[in-house]
Amino acid sequence: MRIHIVDAFTDRPFAGNPAGVLLLDAFPDDGRLQNVALEVNHAETAFAHPLPAGGEADWALRWFTPVAEVALCGHATLAAAHVLRTTGAHHGPVRFATRSGVLVATPAEDGSITLDFPTARLTGAEIPAGVAEALGAEPLACFDTGPQVGDLLIEVADEKTVHALRPHHKALAAYSSRGVIVTARAENPDLGYDFVSRCFFPNVGIDEDPVTGSAHTALAPFWSERLGRPHLTGLQASPRSGRVRTELRGERTLLTGRAVTVIEGELLAW
Repeated sequence: MRIHIVDAFTDRPFAGNPAGVLLLDAFPDDGRLQNVALEVNHAETAFAHPLPAGGEADWALRWFTPVAEVALCGHATLAAAHVLRTTGAHHGPVRFATRSGVLVATPAEDGSITLDFPTARLTGAEIPAGVAEALGAEPLACFDTGPQVGDLLIEVADEKTVHALRPHHKALAAYSSRGVIVTARAENPDLGYDFVSRCFFPNVGIDEDPVTGSAHTALAPFWSERLGRPHLTGLQASPRSGRVRTELRGERTLLTGRAVTVIEGELLAW
């Protein structure tokens, strides 16, 4: 059984967000999937298998962190679509059946892939007591991203504050079901991005996620409203770093990025 390690939302190896990808004939029991994800030990491992022709989707897709299955993952979906395209397992747009409905990934001639995801519904929230101390920065505003994303979205004063964050990860676990997205407007849009973010997900075993597609389904409506444009580019300012192009289309958000396969191997134990 082949296993692929793919760096997503980047055009170069050892950047972006790494994901494991396994193409299967069918899903085994959840315990096996979780064990493989723990062994791979990246933020997510994607498992996919083909579905019968003529249905609403082409492949079934699930995502596991080292400790839990998640309902939505952007970078591992991008990685799975990249593997399907580069191995010839699927040609053209691919429809994935997932816990978050049917998600479509469309490859372009330039090598990029666009994901069609549901837009997160943001609800204004009071800044929780203690969150400033847990982050090490003073929030300007706070939003609930809804159950599909499961994060608290926090705006801070500026890009420098986002880069300088050294949060207390265990303390952040109390504020949402998955974690916390921290964001600010780009200091210099001439550098090719409109906003910055970092994502901390202690409740699913990820202290800091390198580049998070699902978070951008919340960041896109947040910044499109403030900047007055549907097309934006976000920089996720983790140590690995990566960029996500977003297009807000009402209840859907398009996320575009590239991916690079860095490792291919054989899974010997199953």
